[in-house]
Amino acid sequence: MTAVDPRPETATTHHSRIAPRGKHTLPGRIRTFFAPGHILIILTVGAALIAALLKSPCRIRGWGAPEVYFGGCYSDWTGLWTSRGFASDPWAPFRAESAFEYPILIAVVASLIAWLAHGLTRVSDILGIDAGANLVFYDLNFLAIVALWIVTVLLVAKLAGIRYWDAIMVAVAPGIIFAGFINWDMWAVVFMVAAMWAFSKHRYVWAGVLIGLGTAVKVFPLFLLGAILVLAIRTARYYPLLVTAAGAAVAWLLVNLPMMLLNPGAWGVFYEFSSDRPPGWSSIWHAYATATDTEIPGQLLSSMAFWSFVILCAIIAVIGLTTKHRPRLAQLMFLIVAAFILVNKVYSPQFVLWLIPLLVLALPNWRDFLIFSAVELLHFWAIWAYLAGPISEYDVQHQLDEKLYLLAVAGHVVVLIYLMLRVVMDMYDPNQDRVRNSLRHADAELLPHDDPSGAEFDGAPDRFVLRKRSKHPAAARTSLD
Repeated sequence: MTAVDPRPETATTHHSRIAPRGKHTLPGRIRTFFAPGHILIILTVGAALIAALLKSPCRIRGWGAPEVYFGGCYSDWTGLWTSRGFASDPWAPFRAESAFEYPILIAVVASLIAWLAHGLTRVSDILGIDAGANLVFYDLNFLAIVALWIVTVLLVAKLAGIRYWDAIMVAVAPGIIFAGFINWDMWAVVFMVAAMWAFSKHRYVWAGVLIGLGTAVKVFPLFLLGAILVLAIRTARYYPLLVTAAGAAVAWLLVNLPMMLLNPGAWGVFYEFSSDRPPGWSSIWHAYATATDTEIPGQLLSSMAFWSFVILCAIIAVIGLTTKHRPRLAQLMFLIVAAFILVNKVYSPQFVLWLIPLLVLALPNWRDFLIFSAVELLHFWAIWAYLAGPISEYDVQHQLDEKLYLLAVAGHVVVLIYLMLRVVMDMYDPNQDRVRNSLRHADAELLPHDDPSGAEFDGAPDRFVLRKRSKHPAAARTSLD
């Protein structure tokens, strides 16, 4: 006698389509050489080869000005090699007379690579190979950034969940191809993305450690705690925030404390430089000073930039606490980092690296990504043309003038604000959020879990919101249907 399944045929059909998934069986993923991870690595390596080709004029002819600007191959690495003492002492940032104006972990990275460059140069001399230490230093930094780029792409793919192909945007990003090899910013980017991945896996201690290490490279990984804070307040789940913040504080102190105690003068160079510096290239403050021919003192500018950022963060917090549905962690993080870039004292070309992974996770849209990339490329060339003008011997009519530079800065600001508004619109209308739509269409059982990086906040009910609560809680849970 044959048993009859009492469930309706439609239900049986639905469940038969949703098979249990192993950890290696994401939708559409085939376990071959051409698996998504391998393809993403190939694309990243291809983009890195294009970057190497674009930087070849400086590798061949050197980094002299103004040719370095005309070639678009400027790099801080080669300038700092001599100006900050690496040419004679790979551990120059740790000497009492140090003038190295970067946080402690960048000093560690730069010194280790400089030490390796000196060693490889001595070996090449023994072998009779003519390899300048300055060039070796550049090449080693270049290779390190490529490795970090690959790691970042793979982590973004993991954070994107079933939308892992969105990581292609990071793999082929024009912003990284052109500006990724100016400075050490990619080190902070990979710490930030790794912290987001660790947090998404509920590994809050490790997420905090990675945030602390990232903050010892650049300040922006610290802003992840701000995004976590908003979600913690909204859901009244403070454990992830407290553990992550404690891990970040301990990691930052462990890295910084030895230098703070043993050589406070060298350790404080970065903070003194940041506090006293005048308006930096491509910031809204520099554009204003250039257009109006005014001067803003460094201390006053620091105060203006700081309070502007605080106000923008308060606005972002209000937005995060008033949306009908809980925002995603990547959306909040993108808004905070974008706000910082918007009002910071300087916007160096390589700062675009900070935004690219966050933009892909918060607003995975090729149209917006290409608009953003086009405007950033315009800024990339405009800033070099602006710097080349005063030191080149070319006639003015043969150069990109100051007006184009100001136009490029304005375009960067307008597009950044546009992207922030697009993310805010998705937060207020989650039905327009491509990430949530993808999850909903892939598997109805994923609801209300709709934030691949949200960890404990993913699917958590609201406990505190700055709006009138619905009389029917079920309505809020089905608002994405």
